[in-house]
Amino acid sequence: MDKWTELRTAYWVAKLGTVSAAAQTLGFHRATVNRHIDALEAEIGGTIFIRHARGYALTDVGQDVLRVAQKTEELINDLAGRVQGGKAQIEGEIKLTILAPFAGLLMGAIRQFRAQNPHCVVHVDVGDDLAKLEYGEAHIALRAGSKPNHPDYVVTPFGNVGFNLYAHDRYIARHGLPDQGTDFTGHTFVLPDFPRERLPFGAWINDHIKPEMIAMSSHDIRVASEAVIAGVGLGFIGDAEAQERGKLTAVLPSNPDWNVTGWIVTHVDLHRTEKVQAMLQYIRASASRL
Repeated sequence: MDKWTELRTAYWVAKLGTVSAAAQTLGFHRATVNRHIDALEAEIGGTIFIRHARGYALTDVGQDVLRVAQKTEELINDLAGRVQGGKAQIEGEIKLTILAPFAGLLMGAIRQFRAQNPHCVVHVDVGDDLAKLEYGEAHIALRAGSKPNHPDYVVTPFGNVGFNLYAHDRYIARHGLPDQGTDFTGHTFVLPDFPRERLPFGAWINDHIKPEMIAMSSHDIRVASEAVIAGVGLGFIGDAEAQERGKLTAVLPSNPDWNVTGWIVTHVDLHRTEKVQAMLQYIRASASRL
């Protein structure tokens, strides 16, 4: 298929959502953008976009086209940098998707990456689902638990992420710490609103926390962490985040059963690009300190 220009045009329409925005970015006339899309759809033999009042939405075929176009854009940009002898600074955007407990671990890596590449924007999404890296939803994903087994993913260990029950100085000033870490009478808790079997410390919660002891719960683990920081109650926080935040005291002895294995995940097509390798360098350095 000799339609690389048309493919790039479709990519920018999909990325920006309108023909006008894509035309302005590419320096084309609107009519040229429309011709490119029509030509590409004719070549593929399917509809890429559904036109509506607010712009253009991708069809299932269009999602596949976007995936190919995005990877092509990334690889061409990476090749250009290598041919030019390597850019002193990486530009554009790098996207990461992570679980909330990894946030504190990543900030140092992001700070170092940005110090070397101030023209590259780091975009971080927090969510429980593994992003579809093959669709360009992220360059790098950090996951926990079972090792992802997608055949096109490059998966390497990040390290063990430990958790404990923590109390913030604000909470301790008002309520003190549980006596010998075993008597929780009069104490309140902030809990993540997840099925207990999904939490490494779920069995401990079932054995020690009665419903009337729960001060707050949230499905958003970031909200739960902020509540612990505010002194609302005792709560479970990743050890690395607790160290990063400060003013948090571990209530219980360290429990190896509460460690979860972290994984760094990239797509094989983009794994060796300059941008991804640069960020991985700093992420792995952070992992080595776990």
